[in-house]
Amino acid sequence: MMDLSVIIVSYNTAALTCDCLKSVLAADAGEREVFVVDNASADGSAGQIKEGFPAVHLIANAENRGFAAANNQALPLCRGRYLFFLNPDTRVSPDAFAGAVSFMDADPQIGLAGARIVNPDGTPQESVSFRYPGQKHCRGELDGLPGRIACVLGAAMIARTGLIRELGGFDETFFLYGEDQDLALRIRKSGFEIGFIPDAVVIHYGGQSEAPTGVAALWEKKVRAENIFYRKHYRPETLQRIWRSERIKAAYRRATLRLALPFSSDRKRIRAKLARYETILAVTREIARRDKNDPRPAGKRRGEGPTARPEGSPSGGA
Repeated sequence: MMDLSVIIVSYNTAALTCDCLKSVLAADAGEREVFVVDNASADGSAGQIKEGFPAVHLIANAENRGFAAANNQALPLCRGRYLFFLNPDTRVSPDAFAGAVSFMDADPQIGLAGARIVNPDGTPQESVSFRYPGQKHCRGELDGLPGRIACVLGAAMIARTGLIRELGGFDETFFLYGEDQDLALRIRKSGFEIGFIPDAVVIHYGGQSEAPTGVAALWEKKVRAENIFYRKHYRPETLQRIWRSERIKAAYRRATLRLALPFSSDRKRIRAKLARYETILAVTREIARRDKNDPRPAGKRRGEGPTARPEGSPSGGA
């Protein structure tokens, strides 16, 4: 059986995706296959991939389906024992795939594991998290989970194909952000652990498909994704504690930034931070009002889930 199926979701990152594919095809990985799912890029990504990489299985979407749904499109076609979810703005080291497969083979209790992610200059990116968003406000919801690692950076992850299929792949309620944390938590709830592979090194340029997105729009997407995660995995009273804490923190930061703005030599940076906390306040207040009036689960209400996709919203992950 084939060892590895690599899945890359691209959105307007043609040059980076091509560089990524060069590193993927040059890496030592034994028998493997590579899928690229392009989310209706406007920069010619699909054409460049089709022409320059004939060995790659290209799925060219007519619309931007989001990161979770695009990954799931490739899932039924994968023949590898393992799936390797890879961002397009990455470059894999020559032995990253081989090391990842060996790591998974050596420990059948690991359901998903993350690579060691580094910046282009070799400095480390935070690749491992031992807590989920909002977990410090929980009162027992996540007790008894196997392993210590909560989740890993979604830019480069390997997982057991059979397990991911049993779980139904990524939850497509998440259009952008949060889908990797949700998958890791569901894997642990199914009895497997999350691992980390220090010898599998992947360079990550980070945030390229989100580069054109403004600060307020970016943070609105992140907060709404967190809300889906919270509603899915936490009790209503935990949600209340989380949003109360977030509103207090955001209000405090907004007040201090407003005071600092007239005296700052870098007003652009201060305004960007202000936009962040004002967005958090506005969105969390809206969420609180909606939760009060409509208690249905996340993804079942108007304005949430796969249909809630802002036009031009990137694929996610990058």
